[in-house]
Amino acid sequence: MAVTIKEIAAAVGVSRGTVDRVLHNRGGVKPEIAEHIRRVADTMGYLPNRAGKILAARKQPITVGCLIPSIGNPFYDDVIRGFYTAQEELADFGVTVKVKEIRGYDPGDHIRAIKELVDAGSSALCISTVDIAEVRTYVNQLIDSGIPVVTVNTDLSHTKRLCYVGSDYLKGGHTAAGLLSLCARQKLNLLIVTGSLKIKGHNERIKGFSRTLRENGVQYKLVDVFESQDDDDYAYKTALDILWKNPQINCVFIVAAGVAGVCRAIAELGLREKQRPMWVLSFDDVESTRRLVNDGIIDFTICQEPVQQGYQAIQILFNYFVDDKRTIPQNFLTGTVIKIKENL
Repeated sequence: MAVTIKEIAAAVGVSRGTVDRVLHNRGGVKPEIAEHIRRVADTMGYLPNRAGKILAARKQPITVGCLIPSIGNPFYDDVIRGFYTAQEELADFGVTVKVKEIRGYDPGDHIRAIKELVDAGSSALCISTVDIAEVRTYVNQLIDSGIPVVTVNTDLSHTKRLCYVGSDYLKGGHTAAGLLSLCARQKLNLLIVTGSLKIKGHNERIKGFSRTLRENGVQYKLVDVFESQDDDDYAYKTALDILWKNPQINCVFIVAAGVAGVCRAIAELGLREKQRPMWVLSFDDVESTRRLVNDGIIDFTICQEPVQQGYQAIQILFNYFVDDKRTIPQNFLTGTVIKIKENL
């Protein structure tokens, strides 16, 4: 049976009105008494009237500003779809989503975009951004000013963000290396193509991949690493040059976007048509990647439920406001899904 305000009042020895004021944050109660009431309520298992809180939330519209480096990277289309799906479900409760899309990983561009979202009246932020000191400092300043922040798709180190919503990047790297360990029987001469060395998630994928190769005793040599900046044209030209100059490369690990560009270079050089094996590993399930898996250019791709990332980030922020910012949410990790030609 649910615990009532009357029972809490009797246990503490105060009036029902005093308990009601404390549990609904209306003030007018001495801090030490209010804290005692909250402790007793928690101990007795009191569950607040969530419907009432939601109705109260409608009186204070919530605008969530979302920063996504999505221009030129179709992966983020599904993250954005998740944002708007949550907005549609929560529209009756006064929730609005504002999405700011930018290109690439320039820290100045990211800070300016976040500032635009704040200046436009965002009461909370959901951001996918670069993990460098300048950005971390700015984000912490915003949090200190009272704007809650959830990181989505990639996390920020050493910040006071509420939580992270996205994939387990280390696990993604472990998974890619584990699959490769089951297949590869020769020494690997490895080319790694990352999106940006400023993105925490990309670096964690590389870390997990390298660690698992070593743990599994796979012999490998890192021939080269380059940043695609999520740009297919740049990825194509750079990969073509590196692969032409280093014919010993027999494994390409594509950590982020730029997949179509890298695979165009591999196809033009005929590297999958020769007798020696060439392993190509990628991430995510966008149309161009699915086509490359079906065409036999990519061996497998590892996916991360992007719609859920966008959707859950908005829901978490809404619930945080509904609960009067009293409960710090836990990280929400999406699944690590292996896709090959046969299960696309």
